[in-house]
Amino acid sequence: MSRFFATGSDSESEESSSADEITPKAPGTNFKQSLLLSDDEEDTKRVVRSAKDKRFEELTNLIKTIRNAMKIRDMAKCLEEFEQLCRAFLKSKNIVDKEGVPPFYIRLLADLEDYLNQLWEDKEGKKKMNKNNAKALSTLRQKIRKYNRDYETEIAAYKENPQESADEEEEKEPGDSGSSSDSDAEEGEDGVSAKSFLKKKPEPSLEASKFLKSAKGSGDESSSTDDDEDEDWGSDTVDSGSESSDEGEGKRSSLALVFLKKAQESEKTSERKIVKKKKTKKKERLEEEAEEEGGEEVEGGWEKVKGGAPMVKEKPKMFAKGTEINTTVVVKKLNEILQARGKKGTDRAAQIELFHALAAIATENNLGQGIMVKIKFNIIASLYDYNPNLAAFMKPDMWKKCLECIDELLDILFEHNNIFIGENIAEDSENLAVSDQPFRVRGCILTLVERMDEEFTKIMQNTDPHSQEYVDNLKDEGRVCGIIDRLLNYMENKGSTEEICRIYLRRIMHTYYKFDYKAHRRSLGLQGESKSEQDQEESEGEDSAVIMDRLCKFIYAKDRTDRIRTCAILCHIYHHALHSRWYQARDLMLMSHLQDNIQHADPPVQILYNRTMVQLGICAFRQGMIKDAHNALLDIQSSGRAKELLGQGLLMRNMQERNAEQEKIEKRRQVPFHMHINLELLECVYLVSAMLLEIPYMAAHEFDARRRMISKQFHHQLRVGERQPLLGPPESMREHVVAASKAMKMGDWRTCHSFIINEKMNSKVWDLFPETQRVREMLVRKIQEESLRTYLFTYSSVYDSISMQTLSEMFELEIPTVHSIISKMIINEELMASLDQPTQTVVMHRTEPTSLQNMALQLAEKLGSLVENNERVFDLKQGIYGGYFNRDQKGGYQQKQSYQRDQKGGYQQKQGGYQGGYQRDQKGGYQQKQGGYQGGYQGGYQGGYQGGYQRGGYRNQNQSNY
Repeated sequence: MSRFFATGSDSESEESSSADEITPKAPGTNFKQSLLLSDDEEDTKRVVRSAKDKRFEELTNLIKTIRNAMKIRDMAKCLEEFEQLCRAFLKSKNIVDKEGVPPFYIRLLADLEDYLNQLWEDKEGKKKMNKNNAKALSTLRQKIRKYNRDYETEIAAYKENPQESADEEEEKEPGDSGSSSDSDAEEGEDGVSAKSFLKKKPEPSLEASKFLKSAKGSGDESSSTDDDEDEDWGSDTVDSGSESSDEGEGKRSSLALVFLKKAQESEKTSERKIVKKKKTKKKERLEEEAEEEGGEEVEGGWEKVKGGAPMVKEKPKMFAKGTEINTTVVVKKLNEILQARGKKGTDRAAQIELFHALAAIATENNLGQGIMVKIKFNIIASLYDYNPNLAAFMKPDMWKKCLECIDELLDILFEHNNIFIGENIAEDSENLAVSDQPFRVRGCILTLVERMDEEFTKIMQNTDPHSQEYVDNLKDEGRVCGIIDRLLNYMENKGSTEEICRIYLRRIMHTYYKFDYKAHRRSLGLQGESKSEQDQEESEGEDSAVIMDRLCKFIYAKDRTDRIRTCAILCHIYHHALHSRWYQARDLMLMSHLQDNIQHADPPVQILYNRTMVQLGICAFRQGMIKDAHNALLDIQSSGRAKELLGQGLLMRNMQERNAEQEKIEKRRQVPFHMHINLELLECVYLVSAMLLEIPYMAAHEFDARRRMISKQFHHQLRVGERQPLLGPPESMREHVVAASKAMKMGDWRTCHSFIINEKMNSKVWDLFPETQRVREMLVRKIQEESLRTYLFTYSSVYDSISMQTLSEMFELEIPTVHSIISKMIINEELMASLDQPTQTVVMHRTEPTSLQNMALQLAEKLGSLVENNERVFDLKQGIYGGYFNRDQKGGYQQKQSYQRDQKGGYQQKQGGYQGGYQRDQKGGYQQKQGGYQGGYQGGYQGGYQGGYQRGGYRNQNQSNY
């Protein structure tokens, strides 16, 4: 009898529970080997499943994992499993083409898209996500939206009636699996095995239906989990039970029993499904009724809770009915509310509302202004505490409330002069009740206003500077300055000197960086165009310069802390420099000696110092003080970190140099965008200053081997320009300056002028100055003068004499100016020439050596140093001396019996050896004296170098020509 008709065996009960396992046929087995199987192996059941069941089981398992990940909001896992699901579905394409897209797959796509949209709209939830989950959420949302476009019709049909879709799915799955098993039975011709397969087939689809509940049915999913498990796995238990009973009866029974049991079982399953459907519909009806009621719940009803562990919060109740409201009771309640401050789980917004409610009760019962001031202090403090994170900034609604509360507090203090506030008042000595005594309240309004100012700075730092929101937030600065002014007036009457200095500094910090256009117009003698503008100018108060002067001088005289005084001095210098008061700014900087110890100050003060030095340099440039401007800007620009040093942004660094915590601290030090100094303008001013200094210097010391660089950055830009293979018209600001430098080097001032002052450079740089035309005129003048100097340095060897009239016409300068420039060059011995007054010409003396003579001189110097070094190395090897050179009083080097420089300038060795060395004689040749080398360079200025450089060439003592 074939083993397919065997109804029982020793291992049959164990085999039935693992009927899904497929016994793979080992590769390479042949028919002979199959005949040699043992009896046990012959009795083993082999499970043959259709490709559809295999694929659908794989899909349902992946869907189950995705749903589990959705429950715990694990977006990274969802993304990973969804990608696997897409790949698995692609593998099932052939089956899907035949059978159609399975409903449970459509159901997951719809649910997942809704779930992701819900998460995306939950802004608070997104903020709490970690970085990986947030990134995965964004990626998965994009993928699912793109993927669902192919299934829009099916998803729309599912969304119209999700319950029907679920029911259809449940009804369809047993039918499908039954038909497939029937086909298997026909193919196998073996009844028992076919029926056992039939029992196992529904398992994957039932499992899928368990996990693929719709959004509505999720509530009853947990309640009916046990029932589902019984349904899904009941067939196994029945099978194993039936088989074991069959074994007990004699291991032989008719096949009818198996069919009967299956029929009974299917009836039970259908009954359970009907009951479940009724329950689901009933629950839906109850939910709809609850929604219609609109949340009118009695106490003790169901409350919808947010995700996460529920915090036990006890809101302090307001006064019981019939309680007499007085100052003591209100203070006690105030302290009760304050006790919850800072504790975990405290609702900060609710705390602020309680304070407002308490203030309303105090006003209603006329408890006096003392208790109102106390409550207002606490309201403002709780508004500041709303964001526990130091780096976070206040939300707009909280910020508006804060400004309003501070204004109200100041109103109370101005209206009632009998209220004394201060940090030095102890809580025991407070007087909040209405009495003949003045109110005494513990608190410091100055600290609150300083914190408000810091919050305003944080808001500006964290707002996109190129958005309209930044402009709207900046409008609040008027209110902030108004509050500071009101507090300043209050403190002048009631505050201590230290407090007045602190509030004065706050006022200075909001004034020092603003250019006073109205004062500038008045200084130029311009009046308003219309009558209303003139009236407005007359009605306005004092100029910002007068305000700064008054506030800063008070701080200089009264302040005891170095920091406030240092900040005040720097702001004062900045303001002077901004308004082109160069000499006052320079003198204040030099007298303060801040540059000596600024490195010991804290970083914000150092940033302020850097900003002040930059503004000082720009001011010097506007006044035509090119050398001063270059010196002021040198330190900032040569570092290559101008942006970071001015607090206008962070440079990209490695994590070794700066960790995340340090980066946060540095971001908090950044200056708001409206206070920035234009970095391109700053660099342009520096490069133009360097050009005006460096190009004439390079022309004067063209053949000097020891020539130093005035500006390394400028030389770097020149080298970059020279390395470019193709030189086109300049585009960037740097290219314009490099092109202008090359033109100036040739003495072509017009080309230089066209590169420095043109439409592009005007829009980028020069139009940003207040007095644009004046700056341009100064620049043209400087370019003409420095081009003249460069021309004389470069081409003086070509001329015997040159007329000053010619130079005046060439460079479009007045003859007195040309005369002045040439005279200075002659006095400083930069130009070897003399002025012939009657003919107004410059006569060149031809003292400059030719290029050949320059090279010969350099060669002689290098040979001399080479021989001297050679002698020292030789004596070191001989061991004549064993230490370092000691310079004696006569300028020589000696150690014990070492080299000693004699009075004639040579090196002598006292007891034998070389006597002499190089000695400079009066005639300029090299001589050997007493077995040693004695020689030197002859020189002396007697209208030229006698015996050195002469008109006929370079001659030495022996008349040998080079």
